[in-house]
Amino acid sequence: MMNEMELQAGRMPESLTVTVTHAQLKTGFPGWNRTEQSPSFNRLYFIPQGEGSVIINGETYYPRPNQLMIMPAGSSQTTFTNPDNPYSRYFCHFDAQVGGWPLFHAGSKLYISSVRNPEQVRLTFEEMIRQFQSGGPFAGLRMQACLLNLLACCLEEGGYHDYLKDYMQMTERNKLGKVLAYIQEHLCEPIEIEALAHLVHLHPNYFIPYFKKIMGVTPMHYVQQKRMEEAKRLLTFTDSSIADIAEQLGMQLAHFSRQFKCHAGISPTSYRACTR
Repeated sequence: MMNEMELQAGRMPESLTVTVTHAQLKTGFPGWNRTEQSPSFNRLYFIPQGEGSVIINGETYYPRPNQLMIMPAGSSQTTFTNPDNPYSRYFCHFDAQVGGWPLFHAGSKLYISSVRNPEQVRLTFEEMIRQFQSGGPFAGLRMQACLLNLLACCLEEGGYHDYLKDYMQMTERNKLGKVLAYIQEHLCEPIEIEALAHLVHLHPNYFIPYFKKIMGVTPMHYVQQKRMEEAKRLLTFTDSSIADIAEQLGMQLAHFSRQFKCHAGISPTSYRACTR
């Protein structure tokens, strides 16, 4: 049976947010040649024609006509196009985050793909540019729809089928690892949501639903589960009194007894009797 992490890794995370901050079509030589820039935004390009090269974090690529490519924010970017056959390029600047963390990491590569339906990609980009220029009340939503379509096209047709799975497994687990370790080390102390959220640089209002999406329960529910698991261990393998165990877990005796019965279905005393 798949666990929560595996289920989340198999689909686009619901906490993904994307925003288009610029969209345009440019042709000709000027404006493309750049040396070791590291922009704070992601770039998405569609190249209808021309030739040149892109260096992302020291690795060189040679984009061809009818290719899509994603340049991650913060990556080192050097770009060149042939003055005699310059790139024409549809492009947008965008932000993409999952639970407050970037979808594309600064240290990663260029994501590039040859698209099966370049005309559809061109039309999608033109719609995005039209919405960016119009600025109507629903332009933002329509630009987001165009961007998500193009990102999916680039990742899917470029063969990056495991990207979301790898992203979820590496990013989410590693980030939450700090939180889970902190909880385990501080079970006997008061644990505040603010302290947990600070570990992963998120506002508490964002951290709580993010944690629940990955772990299946809220942070404080998880803390309570871990305390009850530790209580079971102490009841089974030590001779500490119920009052001492409650104190070790930083809980008042009456509160501990109620919480344990809700968790285990029986009182701490009955649970200890069952394990002896």
